[in-house]
Parts: sequence; structure tokens; C-alpha cells
Amino acid sequence: MSEQMLTLAEVEEIACEAHAAQQDKAGRPYVEHIAAVAEGVRARGGSDDQIAAGWLHDTVEDRVLSREWLEGAALPRPVKDMVLALTRGEDEDLEDYTRRILATPGALLVKQADLAHNADPARLALLDGATRNRLAAKYARIRELLGLAADQGA
Repeated sequence: MSEQMLTLAEVEEIACEAHAAQQDKAGRPYVEHIAAVAEGVRARGGSDDQIAAGWLHDTVEDRVLSREWLEGAALPRPVKDMVLALTRGEDEDLEDYTRRILATPGALLVKQADLAHNADPARLALLDGATRNRLAAKYARIRELLGLAADQGA
């Protein structure tokens, strides 16, 4: 008998609970970001697996869920692969990180939705100038490495 996979609603609930105590750099609830990424994936025509990865894309990187949890979760292998591809190591080289995203089926669309929300001018406007400029340059470099035009991040 095969294991019943988590539904998208269950994945959303898990992700929201995992990130409940977090705030973004502007002091906003972090769940707003993961919801925006999941919706961005959906709006770009992403599959259910990609939407699930959108909900979970920062859980391992932010250490709100462990790799062990992810590996044991009732999720399709492609969801796990995308989440791991989108999890940048603390000292990981940006080029290695973006190569892994490009090599993992489905992960680029999730990262595109993530970049779109991260680089949203209204969201960046809430940050101090130095942070805003640093992040804008970082997001532009990631888009370049992923082969995304500036308007594809939006």
C-alpha cells in the first residue's frame, strides 16, 4: 500500500506553521512571502508539485524544518528535489546554487516567483537604502546567472 501524499492545503498549513514566528527584513510576517511565492508559481502556470515547493522553498534554508523532516515527509520526490535545490547553503557559492536550480526540473519557476516577490519595489521600499541596494544587486545577479531577464523576475 502506498503512502497518502500531503495535499496542497496540508503543505500550506505546515509551511505557515513552520514560519509563523518569522518576520522578513521589513518586519512583516514571513508567511506573506511564502504565500506570495506559492501564488506566483500558480499564476505562472506551475504544477501542484511546484506550488508545494513554493510553499516550502525556505523551510530548510531558514531551518524551520529539517532536511530529515523533508526527506520523511509524504511528498512527491520532485517537490523534495526542488526544495533542496532552492536551499542555499550558508557559505555556498552563488554560481553553484544557481547551477543546481537550473539542473533541477521545476525549480527555476519557483525561484522566478521567489525573486519576483523579493524584488518587488513596494517590498524593497520598506527597507533602508543600503539594504535595498544590496538586495537589488543580489537579485539582479541571481537573475543573470539563471538566464532570467529583469522583467521575468517581476
